[in-house]
Amino acid sequence: MEKTVDARGLACPEPVILTKKALEQERGLVVLVDNDTAVENIRRLASKTGCAIAVTGEADGSFRIRLTRSAATPPHEGTDIGISCKTAGPKQTASPLVIVLSSDRLGRGNEELGEVLMRSFVHTLLTLEERPARIILYNTGVRLATRESPVLDDLRQLVEAGTELLVCGTCVNYFEIKGELGAGKISNMYDIVGAMAGAGRLIIP
Repeated sequence: MEKTVDARGLACPEPVILTKKALEQERGLVVLVDNDTAVENIRRLASKTGCAIAVTGEADGSFRIRLTRSAATPPHEGTDIGISCKTAGPKQTASPLVIVLSSDRLGRGNEELGEVLMRSFVHTLLTLEERPARIILYNTGVRLATRESPVLDDLRQLVEAGTELLVCGTCVNYFEIKGELGAGKISNMYDIVGAMAGAGRLIIP
């Protein structure tokens, strides 16, 4: 039975992210979307992953997209989707949103709860109509970018959507995890302070 992904009503880039995840598990699926941006992003995904695609317009203005991955084509877990969201550029240029994560847990108190809250926080960033222009990781926050991090997939998806992920080089060296990084680019305090100073809105949870 063909799997159906109902992405109607979801803000960019969530439709293409859900489609990419489903294609890693399924050879064929139907995706329902309600805007041209989602259709174009899924077309790019199909092109990059070698999938056949057929788009049908529905009477209510939505679109039904059928994707088929050939048996010879393996899942593309690391594929750069090339997401384009029409509203992201101008908003970020005028007033860039910068998120600073100085810990691999959110809040103080129970450590296990803090890990759960951090996973939820990072994943929720994907659902925002305007994603952050930059995310800065320092102190134990740099562990969020390692290959074993529970939020690595979400961070990679944010990067694919255009978010710049700055990882404190001094912190990486201190924790000796340079070889374990799975996302972001090594940065320095000069660039980090510059990014924070140039933020239109700065969030430090």
